[in-house]
Amino acid sequence: MVHIQPLEVSLEAGNLADPAAAALDDDGRPRRTGTVLTASAHIVTGVVGSGVLSLAWATAQLGWVAGPTTMALFGGVIYYSSTILADCYRTGDPAAGSRNHSYVEAVRTILGGAKVKFCGVIQYANLVGITIGYTIAASISFHAITRANCFHNKGHHDACHSSSTPYMIGFGAARMVFSQIPNFDQIRWLSVVASVMSFTYSGIGLGLGIAQTDDNGGFRGTLTGIAIAGVTVMQKLWRILQALGNITFAYTIKSPPPSEAAVMKKATALSVATTTAFYVMCGCMGYAAFGNDAPDNLLTGFGFYEPFWLVDVANGAIVVHLVGAYQVFCQPIFAFVERWAAARWPESGFVTRELGVGPFALSALRLVWRSGFVCLTTLVAMAMPSFGAIVGLMGALSFWPLTVYFPVEMYMKQRAVARGGARWLCLKALTGTCLVVSVAATVGSIAGMVGAFKVFRPFGG
Repeated sequence: MVHIQPLEVSLEAGNLADPAAAALDDDGRPRRTGTVLTASAHIVTGVVGSGVLSLAWATAQLGWVAGPTTMALFGGVIYYSSTILADCYRTGDPAAGSRNHSYVEAVRTILGGAKVKFCGVIQYANLVGITIGYTIAASISFHAITRANCFHNKGHHDACHSSSTPYMIGFGAARMVFSQIPNFDQIRWLSVVASVMSFTYSGIGLGLGIAQTDDNGGFRGTLTGIAIAGVTVMQKLWRILQALGNITFAYTIKSPPPSEAAVMKKATALSVATTTAFYVMCGCMGYAAFGNDAPDNLLTGFGFYEPFWLVDVANGAIVVHLVGAYQVFCQPIFAFVERWAAARWPESGFVTRELGVGPFALSALRLVWRSGFVCLTTLVAMAMPSFGAIVGLMGALSFWPLTVYFPVEMYMKQRAVARGGARWLCLKALTGTCLVVSVAATVGSIAGMVGAFKVFRPFGG
């Protein structure tokens, strides 16, 4: 969670002559010393992920007009919803109200009731879905390294077929080890490495797209994307809707960071502008390179064969990134279950006893529960089809509630927006429009998954 303070010296922290008091903010937590730049960096690294690799395929479904326009529109929606979410960091008085230290805490203190449970269910379901999608993505990248080397040695027309199942098992084994790290504080280094890797493979994908476009002698693609002549009308519709899901996944801020509102709004403007420009470049250059034949994953769909070693480096970076990202998204799930177990059975040695100290300290509960979770998500991933279909579905399901609905509802209650007024109508129109987009994208993504299952053999790779 990102904690920001507009000035390096806080007037809220009490007596600055007292070193102990100077180290704390008014809520007793460590002093917030972030800046616009550090906050922007946290947001960018939290948003830029493997979803960027599916944007070329999404652009191919929408075409040169609707593709970039849709990404720009989603960027605008994300920016606006993030700015009003920043206003919900404090309950009551925007300058002196009590702080909400997490997204669900803000929902609890501002909205309350059944909406808190709804938010929690959506958040945790989204996290579980991401872990499954990341397992699929990591195995595909592992598999792509093997195939890239095979294509280089045997030629591009060789089938180079092999199963992805062993790679999923290997990725699951690595995750089982890292999942025993007790909490977030001890995986900061892993998060930093993962962030560097995300920019590495995204940058390589962008660079290869530019190079391929130059080799082609110009931009490929059409104004309206894949023509009806190439697919049926329904296939075109489903693909357009799935493309919307892919774009929403790429844009969804995985853990919306609350902070002091003034700084957060500036950081949001900078970070959203940066990610939107990066997404448009990746999506458009991938489409320019391959046109309507753009693969659903720019680095594993083998639009690029050479230089094979650079494709290997990019896919290796994806795997490293996903090892770290998986832990970041799993830790809230782990913590939730373990807090519940500790409250339910406080005297149980199985639940509370720690075996050793350090970053890999074990407990019987963590060993059994976390290992079981990793095994279950790995088995589900083995039974699921393509990464693109999963990405679209996750983005479609989580975009409306987490990115639009809850921020808008909290903002309207905080600011006492008059029912029936112009602002109320505009906010409700935004919520309704985004709900329609999410529902449509969900339907399209489900249709895409059904089509993928027709040619996919679960557990067969």
